[in-house]
Amino acid sequence: MCLAVPMQITKIDGFNAHCAAKGVERDVSLFLLQDEEVKAGDYLLIHVGYAIQKISEAEAFSTWELLDQMLAEDELSA
Repeated sequence: MCLAVPMQITKIDGFNAHCAAKGVERDVSLFLLQDEEVKAGDYLLIHVGYAIQKISEAEAFSTWELLDQMLAEDELSA
């Protein structure tokens, strides 16, 4: 199963962006979105170090909420 995690761009340097989500920070490649206009503050779906899609803030928060619920349920069943 593949998983893309929403992250927010904090800084851009060429085709690389520094992104953050829930206290985690990563440098990611914007190469796959080179035809898309992205800027600091935008939300992206990140998969194995690559930004694969620009998403809205609402979509990012909804996904984080769902992932938190899944983690909580997993911890309850352990």
